[in-house]
Amino acid sequence: MHLHLHPFDLKLQHTFTISRESHDVQSSLVVKLQQDGISGLGEATANPYYGVTVDKMIARLDALMPELNRMELDRPEIFEAWLQTHLSDEPFIRCALDMAANDWYAKKEGRPLYKVWDTFWHQEIPLTNYTIGIASVEEMVHKMKETPWPIYKIKLGTDRDLDIIEALRQHTDAVFRVDANCAWSVQQTVEFSRDLKKMGVEFIEQPLPAEHLEMMEEVYAKSALPLAADESCRIESDVEKCAGKFHIINIKLAKCGGLTPARRMIAQARRLRLKTMVGCMTESSVGISAIAHLLPQLDYVDMDGALLLSNDPASGVVIENGKILEPTDPGTSATLKM
Repeated sequence: MHLHLHPFDLKLQHTFTISRESHDVQSSLVVKLQQDGISGLGEATANPYYGVTVDKMIARLDALMPELNRMELDRPEIFEAWLQTHLSDEPFIRCALDMAANDWYAKKEGRPLYKVWDTFWHQEIPLTNYTIGIASVEEMVHKMKETPWPIYKIKLGTDRDLDIIEALRQHTDAVFRVDANCAWSVQQTVEFSRDLKKMGVEFIEQPLPAEHLEMMEEVYAKSALPLAADESCRIESDVEKCAGKFHIINIKLAKCGGLTPARRMIAQARRLRLKTMVGCMTESSVGISAIAHLLPQLDYVDMDGALLLSNDPASGVVIENGKILEPTDPGTSATLKM
């Protein structure tokens, strides 16, 4: 097996702002695993909230490169177990490598990845939302008009959150989902939920800081809307902790370590009667295409990351007005344009 690294600076069409940060460029690392004349692609983005940079990921992979290059790639589950042992503290790197291994294996099998998993594309495949970052109401309305969409995720965490939703509602009948990114209190969440429900909001994502997990029990008991865990549900052991505190878990591949652990989290959530969603970072079509293959197993999805870019270095799954078209190419369908 041979590993190749491709760092990219992904430029956004608009400044993207959430409650804790803003950015115009997203650094990302695409990895390519090659063996037997077949290449598999995976991706992990930098993330300041978790202290992840592309330079750090490259340094760690460079140190591991001789051992990786001596390995024979086999089934992704076997490789992922090895990654858990050797990169236990690096979920973002594990994600990129596990994603690449799954892409490679499905190409070797000559089938789209979701078919390798014995899942089926069906009529209830969830639509992806389109994310509107924090900005002036005028800018947010402009973004909605620029990209008409059936479902919007609205980033909140300001001193005017209800006013924002009320103003945006005047311009669209689309479903709204709101994401506070840990910015609210228990009382705010409960009170906001009643008004947000009246304004056509579907659910609230991560209202409280992740470390305030126990406080979510009160929110869960009193909220007028379903609640989705994001920062509170990073890894497999977090799923059980979310039961009775959230109705939905939002799985991020980079946080949990890739497609293989994400599938285990989905299965565990089903056993606990939690609904499932997979979210994305601001990433290229490499990472977004991988998410698409989990769709037959999900209730919701947020995979608009590549749609926000002005310089996507890859092509992959096609999204039309929120609908993800069925992938037909072997693997994840992702291809680098370079």
